[in-house]
Amino acid sequence: MAFLLPKISTTPPPHHPNNKPSQNAPPPPRALHQQQRLLAKLDLPPLRESAAQDKAAPAARAQDRQERERKERRDEFYLNLGMAVRTLREDIPSIFSKDLNYDIYREDITFIDPLNTFQGIDNYRLIFWALRFHGRILFKEISIEVFRVWQPSENSILIRWELQGVPRVLWEARGRFQGTSRYRVDRNGKIYEHKVDNLAFNFPRTVMRPATMLDLVGVACPTSPNLTFRWDLLEDSGSGSCPWIELYRAVRGTLEQEGHIPMGVGLEGLVTCS
Repeated sequence: MAFLLPKISTTPPPHHPNNKPSQNAPPPPRALHQQQRLLAKLDLPPLRESAAQDKAAPAARAQDRQERERKERRDEFYLNLGMAVRTLREDIPSIFSKDLNYDIYREDITFIDPLNTFQGIDNYRLIFWALRFHGRILFKEISIEVFRVWQPSENSILIRWELQGVPRVLWEARGRFQGTSRYRVDRNGKIYEHKVDNLAFNFPRTVMRPATMLDLVGVACPTSPNLTFRWDLLEDSGSGSCPWIELYRAVRGTLEQEGHIPMGVGLEGLVTCS
């Protein structure tokens, strides 16, 4: 059986004017070039935005660096402040038995009491050395007790304490007085000022009945959070001197012998007690 096959022609079919070009057909070269130019124009805004970000990056990095430095300074302040509070709690009760930790103080620290002002870490070291040395000479027993430690503000530390001692002389009884130490700290958390104030003295007379002694204690050390420096009680004690005044004179004399002259009132401002 024979099959008849149609004759296949290799020539393309004639173009009909109504026939539309296929959508999958590649665009002509000119149209492709126009599309590339359009895409290039569309890419320009991201390039400009990237350039603006590059210009803003240094300012942002500088601001971040400043924030980090500010945070590091604050962290260092609180670290040093906490160390100062802990060190003071440990050092003050043992002033007459061992030396202080001077890492919490600035080199130009100022010490202020009701009569004098001393400046510099060398003077500060010498003050507490003289207190220990002469305190052991003039007193059989001498100690200091801390009642309270608090911070009325971020840059200050207040400590209320009581100093007690038994003089070596037989005619002197146990004496004590209370006071407040005010410490000021700088922005680095280091102590630059130590001020002693609000002193309330109790220097008993040589011969005194127990009832009168209790009365004097009640008057000399009132139950008040703000103590007062009662010079009038000392003036009524008569003329002469006492181990407490001698201790102060010895400390000041040590500073004068070392050539560290204090700024302030001289010893003539001291009242005496018997």
